[in-house]
Amino acid sequence: MFKKIGPGVLVAAAFIGPGTVTLCTLAGAKFGFALLWALLLSVIATIVLQEMAARLGIITGQGLVDSILQALKTPWKRVSVVVLILAAIVIGNTAYEAGNIGGAVLGLEALFGREYLSWYPWVIGLLAFTLLYIGSYKFLERMFVSLVILMSISFLLTALITKPDIYGILSGLFVPQLPEEGLLTVVGLIGTTVVPYNLFLHASLVKEKWQHKNDLVHVRRDTIISIGIGGVISMAIVIAAVAIPEKDITGALDLAKGLEPLYGNAARYFMGIGLFAAGVTSAITAPLAAAYVANSCFKWKAGLKDNRFRGVWIIILLVGTLSLSLRFKPIEIIKFAQVTNGLLLPAVAALMLWIVNQSAILGSFTNKKWQNWLAIIILVLVCLLGLKSIVGVFGLLG
Repeated sequence: MFKKIGPGVLVAAAFIGPGTVTLCTLAGAKFGFALLWALLLSVIATIVLQEMAARLGIITGQGLVDSILQALKTPWKRVSVVVLILAAIVIGNTAYEAGNIGGAVLGLEALFGREYLSWYPWVIGLLAFTLLYIGSYKFLERMFVSLVILMSISFLLTALITKPDIYGILSGLFVPQLPEEGLLTVVGLIGTTVVPYNLFLHASLVKEKWQHKNDLVHVRRDTIISIGIGGVISMAIVIAAVAIPEKDITGALDLAKGLEPLYGNAARYFMGIGLFAAGVTSAITAPLAAAYVANSCFKWKAGLKDNRFRGVWIIILLVGTLSLSLRFKPIEIIKFAQVTNGLLLPAVAALMLWIVNQSAILGSFTNKKWQNWLAIIILVLVCLLGLKSIVGVFGLLG
């Protein structure tokens, strides 16, 4: 089975970053099991969108940006799309990289304390640099499988030691309810799971693993299993957070501290390992996705070991590490990234839905009617998400 696992693992590892861990912690602590249905919905949406991206990649043999540019014939439209994508993915991922490394630092802090706190960002940065510089897809894939397994075990054990209410979990999963002040959390849970850059990453990486149309069945199985596991990890974090006796928490590390009085050091160490794995995976995938996007936008046709390709992810990784180590928070850049990502997700989802219905590009592998209806529902949701992201940046939401 593990030989058939592919880029879906990288996608799952990418969306389970520090932001997801923090938001799932806050959702569980504040609303209990009530919003588990939102995570289930977001996982289904992610599987649908990522399957389309992966199918496009393996059938056309090119990345998502290449397919979009091929489908758009008008020059000004092509230029507009390239600028939007470059701004949202390359600049956006640079801004968020500090947060990704910060999540891994929180994990090390939970495990080893604050004595060497100033060195932690550089340890994470060096680890991410080493893994990316090796430039072997197979090696990266194995590392991500290991890290996802580590995350799964850590967060699932953290949830299990809290002895959760099974009926409450099932009710939260299959009986949708919207508690007061829960709307923004629902939108946030969807937003941390349906990640724009994962669509580009998946379409590009699927060609590294498989080359033939006959492999589409493996692609789909990989997507469903990997993202499904990612969803289970996110749900485990929510379930664990429900058990925190002190509900006044601000982040993921508080989950470990909150559980420690009840369950001893075990919860703290499990959370520390999980946070470390979540931070490292996101710290690797964000620069990698940006490099793939730049590669397509500038038509480099570069491989993983090409200096131009490496140059993109090195800059993003270095800026993220420096920002965190110098305690600099690039607030304005992050705000810009939120706006562009808010625009990008609905735009890319709509463009991809259009492309996967073009028989001139995909032949007989275009969407079925049920896939289109499901994708349209998801598109409405991501449009609401994009609106929330943009409006939230300008302080129009509380």
